[in-house]
Amino acid sequence: MLVIHPQLRIPLAEIRFEAVRSQGAGGQNVNKTASAAHLRFDIRASSLPDIDKARLLALRDRRISSDGVIVIKAQATRSLDANRADALERLRTLIARALHVPRARQATKPTRASKLRRLDSKARRGRVKSLRRSTDD
Repeated sequence: MLVIHPQLRIPLAEIRFEAVRSQGAGGQNVNKTASAAHLRFDIRASSLPDIDKARLLALRDRRISSDGVIVIKAQATRSLDANRADALERLRTLIARALHVPRARQATKPTRASKLRRLDSKARRGRVKSLRRSTDD
């Protein structure tokens, strides 16, 4: 189970892994082993609640394809197991970020003292500017 938060868990059976050859340097062994991991998670076919699916699909992320499949490629390490763990963690953070609902902003009014400070600073600035004028009367 992939634990997003205590109330939300995704069964690992819904997540598909594919081992592919990694890019970049890796020595002589790089051409023989598939150490990078492709993670695929179909949002629409998952066991997530419908509202969570909608929030994930509305997320503007290049890792989410047009047909609703999250594709994550992990190739940071030379170990397939470590890359799988990295891909799972990245999936977890992506889903957690999408499901986080920010609190609504509470509208407030400026205090009387802050209004007075603002008007006082405006008056002071106006006096400074008026003193710069020429005295050609």
